[in-house]
Amino acid sequence: MLILDGMVMTTEKDEFVYHEMVAHVPLFTHPNPENVLVVGGGDGGVIREVLKHPSVKKATLVEIDGKVIEYSKQYLPSIAGALDNERVEVKVGDGFLHIAESENEYDVIMVDSTEPVGPAVNLFTKGFYAGISKALKEDGIFVAQTDNPWFTPELITTVFKDVKEIFPITRLYTANIPTYPSGLWTFTIGSKKHDPLEVSEERFHEIETKYYTKELHNAAFALPKFVGDLIK
Repeated sequence: MLILDGMVMTTEKDEFVYHEMVAHVPLFTHPNPENVLVVGGGDGGVIREVLKHPSVKKATLVEIDGKVIEYSKQYLPSIAGALDNERVEVKVGDGFLHIAESENEYDVIMVDSTEPVGPAVNLFTKGFYAGISKALKEDGIFVAQTDNPWFTPELITTVFKDVKEIFPITRLYTANIPTYPSGLWTFTIGSKKHDPLEVSEERFHEIETKYYTKELHNAAFALPKFVGDLIK
């Protein structure tokens, strides 16, 4: 188990749900993801899933807290082991600044942040999403975890509205993660060109997963009414 500032970030029991849903939904939506950026995610779980896609030539991780990387490698090797892969570049630094300095560089950007407190507050702003759009290539896709609809409904509404004003295709999807508050977690995906609900059947290649399936890819976008009402 990894705990930061008193909050549980991940557990070995159900980490695969979160990490698979952050990674595979955008990566299967994009027709040829080669250059991927993960902001946050120092435990390495998202990177592990990203590397399951053979098209990915480079995956960059930008984590503000080097201790997260260090301790994850030491105590959570089943999650963090992929950080030493030759396709991975690990940078300890501010993801907000990294995005601001990037332009037309990435195919897919994944924001695996903590809750919007402390340094992570900047990762939930419209300015950050605008920077992500600039850092993405012309058909780029980004996804961010956006907490749960039971305790933070306003966050979901605000983020979705901000992302929708920047990305022509914006959608919300969910996953069931017992470790996290309420168990129901949301993710907001913004795309310049490719709709995650219009992925051709032949694009789905075989990868080893425990939660994500091609059927679940579409099903995850079917929202409970009270969740859908948050983004109307």
